[in-house]
Amino acid sequence: MNAAQKNRLDWLLQTAYTAWRLFVKNELANHAAATAFYFLLSAAPLVLLLTYGTQILARLAETSTLASMLLAALYDQFQLAQLAALGVIPQKAAIAAGGVGLLTLLLSSRGLVKALQSAFRVIFPDEAKRNFVFNWTLPLIIIPVAFALVGLTITLQAVINFLANVELLGAGRSHLFKSLNLILGIGLVWSLLYLVLWRMPLRHPPRLPTLIVSGLATLTLGLLYLSFGHFYRVEKYQAVYGALGGVVFILIGAYLACVAFYFWAQFLYALTKVDVAALEKLFLGASEGVNKLDSIVFGRANRLLAKYGHPFADGETLISEGDASREAFFLYSGKVGLFKDLGGQEKRLGELGAGELFGEMAYLLNEHRTATVRAEGDVTALVLPPEMLEELMRYSAPLARRIIGSLAGRLMRMNQAAKG
Repeated sequence: MNAAQKNRLDWLLQTAYTAWRLFVKNELANHAAATAFYFLLSAAPLVLLLTYGTQILARLAETSTLASMLLAALYDQFQLAQLAALGVIPQKAAIAAGGVGLLTLLLSSRGLVKALQSAFRVIFPDEAKRNFVFNWTLPLIIIPVAFALVGLTITLQAVINFLANVELLGAGRSHLFKSLNLILGIGLVWSLLYLVLWRMPLRHPPRLPTLIVSGLATLTLGLLYLSFGHFYRVEKYQAVYGALGGVVFILIGAYLACVAFYFWAQFLYALTKVDVAALEKLFLGASEGVNKLDSIVFGRANRLLAKYGHPFADGETLISEGDASREAFFLYSGKVGLFKDLGGQEKRLGELGAGELFGEMAYLLNEHRTATVRAEGDVTALVLPPEMLEELMRYSAPLARRIIGSLAGRLMRMNQAAKG
């Protein structure tokens, strides 16, 4: 395995570890439980309305062959017989209850979107707020529209399935229709997850990582759907909860799906913060309680050195006094001297060794460089752009305290040296 492959492996391991740590810290399992509850409330009225539709279609099927075929396809695609057996939908439904179902759908949709927004504010922290009108109208339309798209897609799948089962088409075209059916379902889920992951955060993540992560989330949900029945048996829940056993069974499935979805959302955030997390561990080292597992995952600095590292020869200047640059430096190895121009003569103020962060003063105080920093021997330093320093201070309170403390101490030493 070459250096580039090792760096990619380190990046993947650090991203997954950061995502898991944030997932636990943000208590996303609790958010998943709330989302699953509102999902069940939102799905129930839609299933009920679907039942009304099938009843009307059943009456039409008495005189229409096309209605009969469509009804059979709907039962197959929506698995209405299984849902009725689980007790999720009634065997017979009064058409007068449709208005109540729509009202429940609108109210529960608002709760579902609010649960999503609450989780995403934790996953993708941002101090900004959405427009008030948009914030109130979005929950009332997004879920009905999403479920309408799902219904349309499943109806198209029903038609494709019917065509795939027509013997006159031949085996080749039958397999083609079945493949189109599968692609259509996967594409719908992938698209919905992409839209949610990209549009729900106030600060939209990059498109390509969002597309990849939404694809991974789709794959995870597909595997979860295929394997769920092997590990959870609805009969056991029906034996304990009676008629509600099927509802509890579906609620558990929705909860596991929400857990998987929120993990991948957290993973998407970790993709944009993995360098910040690795730099934090490197800067703090063992001084701020970095545990053993952190040391193992973030122990190799090769990836950071390849991305941010710069070598400096003996006597080479890293920072020039009076310069308007804003980069910060972390001294990975070697030693640098601090010099200041006092009355036309350069005076040595001190030195910094490996493990020191410097150069942040110009960015934090929005001033020109106050001193010259020069390598004394061979030096390797990580050069960080201003936005990375800002991200580091936002991400890590211990690191922010350390930066402020070292800045205050350095200012005091420089004042004392200048007076002396």
